[in-house]
Amino acid sequence: MAASIPGYRLGDPTLPKSAVSLRDLADLMGSLLFGAGDIAALRRAHDVVKDQIEAILDVWYGFVAGTPHLLVYFSDPATRQPVGPYLDAVRKRFGQWILDTCRADYDEAWLAWQDEIGRRHHRTAKNKTDGVSASAQIPMRHVLALAVPISITMKPFLAKTGASAEDVEEMHAAWTKAVLLHAILWSRPYATDGDF
Repeated sequence: MAASIPGYRLGDPTLPKSAVSLRDLADLMGSLLFGAGDIAALRRAHDVVKDQIEAILDVWYGFVAGTPHLLVYFSDPATRQPVGPYLDAVRKRFGQWILDTCRADYDEAWLAWQDEIGRRHHRTAKNKTDGVSASAQIPMRHVLALAVPISITMKPFLAKTGASAEDVEEMHAAWTKAVLLHAILWSRPYATDGDF
């Protein structure tokens, strides 16, 4: 675990086991056309983006900061002002998430962490990790919709280190599938039992 990142829990054995089985995960990955070649492309992407994390986060945070209907989810409902310490803590975890996405093992520990991230977007656990007073929930529509900007904006970073156009396309396709996989799994707390 990245112990230096408050609230980071990938690999934490105390996290509850996910209700999503490894078979369910394999089926979902199959529906996304996400296979071994994509995992290999993500491993290559790790080496391309690992030194660009802050620049990537600057783009993503700039997008959120410039989109008032998104910034509200990181703001105090009483003052309507962004909660700086919350944005800072989330940024550290978001940076680690980029690296984790490129190196994911897709095992039970990874699934348990995805469940936890989903809860942190949902009213059942939002704000609890950081002990802040921000909007009580990020609506599922935005959890899913943000897969697009998080995917599209990665492509220029994948191309920055001189990879071939074909390799950039492969890494970007794999990244896009991985981001959508995460968004789908994070939406589980929003679904009623039996509907996910």
